[in-house]
Amino acid sequence: MLKNREVLVGIGGGIAAYKAAELVRLLTKAGARVQVVMTPSGERFISRLTLQALSGRQVPADLFDADEEAEIGHIRIADRAELLVIAPATANLIARLAAGLADDLVTMVALATRAPLVIAPAMNVNMWKHPQTQANLATLIGRGAIVVGPAAGELACGWVGEGRLVEPEAIVAACRSCLGPRDLAGRRLLVTAGPTHEPIDPVRFLGNRSSGKMGFAVAGRAAARGAKVTLVAGPVALPTPAGVERIDVTTAVEMRQAVMTRRESIECIIKAAAVADYRPAHFSSSKIKKHEAELAISLERNPDILAELGQLRRATGHGPLLCGFAAETEETTAAAQEKLERKGCDLVVANNVAEPGSGFGGDTNRVTIFARNAAPEELPLLPKEQVADRLLDRIASLLGTANE
Repeated sequence: MLKNREVLVGIGGGIAAYKAAELVRLLTKAGARVQVVMTPSGERFISRLTLQALSGRQVPADLFDADEEAEIGHIRIADRAELLVIAPATANLIARLAAGLADDLVTMVALATRAPLVIAPAMNVNMWKHPQTQANLATLIGRGAIVVGPAAGELACGWVGEGRLVEPEAIVAACRSCLGPRDLAGRRLLVTAGPTHEPIDPVRFLGNRSSGKMGFAVAGRAAARGAKVTLVAGPVALPTPAGVERIDVTTAVEMRQAVMTRRESIECIIKAAAVADYRPAHFSSSKIKKHEAELAISLERNPDILAELGQLRRATGHGPLLCGFAAETEETTAAAQEKLERKGCDLVVANNVAEPGSGFGGDTNRVTIFARNAAPEELPLLPKEQVADRLLDRIASLLGTANE
């Protein structure tokens, strides 16, 4: 989505400007052609030389630079841009953008460009919460701007709360969202991700090795393509993808409840979670002590959420599209085809977690997508975000066909 795209990065005058260097580096690494512009106060926090080295382009800062403006440089920059991202956007800069001022190079190109606008605020928590700042942001959002953050935490001024610039990776994700395909715009998807933990006693549980990365990648890419995404996440330590509604659960029963209560309003359910098949039949309210004798734990079946969704669809004749995942260690094809039929899925994504690059916790995956009345699509080893996009290509096609 970013390769060979013209991205204009505007840098305001705040201590968070140092993070703009990493933002420019990541955008350039993703293949974007980055042009940096700065406010005069932005240059007080980070040098043009640094940003020029990272972007490979000269960085103008002065609206009245005679050489740059000999060819009306700010208009040329504004016309060339396919996306304008302002990070950090201070309270002052946001106010000037909302008022339509053009008194420095950043506000000038913002007023002149036709490109979509991404704003990443960074300021003191009280400035962030001030009604005037919120009104200014509402004005910009009403004009179509996308606001990323701010994050909460310890601020440079000593206060703690909202106001931190979000991490550069989140800003890049927002840029991808603006420039990527919007073939899922308005579609309602639900994604499950991560493991479930089934408690034995207050300190122990039965679980599995799922990291949740594949499901989070699917949720993030679906939101970037315009979908309204609900992510039901097991116990994982992953940041919520931009634009995604997140619901945290722990057990399989809790995950089932979260899915079933939302089923009627969803067009596609993607079950990427590794739900525990069994749970302890009895929960000990106090920690089980270690004894010389062996410990035996009786297990009972957990609900099979995907199978139940398939049964409901067969019984009622309607329901969301269903996509399951099959993480296997052997006979992957047979297991995926069996799941496709027995659970009534439209798609099953299968992978052998014993293969290098396809195991739990990694950033890559090698999968085969199985569908009804179609040959399996075997993908090479890819980053999980790219696997997610290939899967979403299939889902977008099925959703389009269902509405025809």
